[in-house]
Amino acid sequence: MRYEIHGTTMQTVAIDLSRGETIYSQTASMAWMNEAIRMDTHTGGGLFAGIKRAFSGGGLFITEFTAEGEGHVAFAPRFPGQIMPVTLAPGQTLVCRKETFLCAEKSVTLDIFFQQRLGAGFFAGEGFIMQKVTGPGTVFLDLSGEVVEKVLAPGEKLLVHAGHVGMQEPSVQIDIQMLRGFRNILFGGEGLFLATLTGPGKIWLQSMPILNLAEEIGRYLPGREGSGGSVSGTLGTGVAAAAVGGILGSMFGSE
Repeated sequence: MRYEIHGTTMQTVAIDLSRGETIYSQTASMAWMNEAIRMDTHTGGGLFAGIKRAFSGGGLFITEFTAEGEGHVAFAPRFPGQIMPVTLAPGQTLVCRKETFLCAEKSVTLDIFFQQRLGAGFFAGEGFIMQKVTGPGTVFLDLSGEVVEKVLAPGEKLLVHAGHVGMQEPSVQIDIQMLRGFRNILFGGEGLFLATLTGPGKIWLQSMPILNLAEEIGRYLPGREGSGGSVSGTLGTGVAAAAVGGILGSMFGSE
């Protein structure tokens, strides 16, 4: 397998496969391919495996791309950001936020990951179910905006708005911490809780959480006359509809 990443803010990864090599992705990620590629869409280990992926922000189905000759296939994320290629050793694991997985070699396992502390998921805003990828092999992960890498020493803590946590090594512990100060809570705009990351281990932070982008777009949506006429009301309805659509899309593998 050989790959090349193109672009800056809207990247694609183009992968060349030799005969018999296979790469897989979640549905609706492939951008283009040549005629030597055979597609095969399935649940990737049975219905239960598909349901687990759906709970972690993925789809019920995955698609395998197998080269029957000199194959070429490209994948593109849905939002601006960076594609991070990571080569995992046998048994090496990374924990990722929902919808980070783009594609990987067939030898890489995509699984569900539960936060060790449920409160960290409920109150930090990203949910207590995440994705986990395990080697051996190369996996391509999609982080939103620009990426900042940090290595935390044992016991070192970093307070992070939860949406900016992209992925981390499993040795990094996640907890929540309530903001101090009455005015910070009411007027700071950062929410009531922050995620607390504790080392040792490496973390990858993203500069543009998708929720932030959605909120900024929502500010410019026109109000609906006769139903309150407010942008916030329209946005609230849109967010609810998007949530239902996202759940159905994850379960049935459609956009």
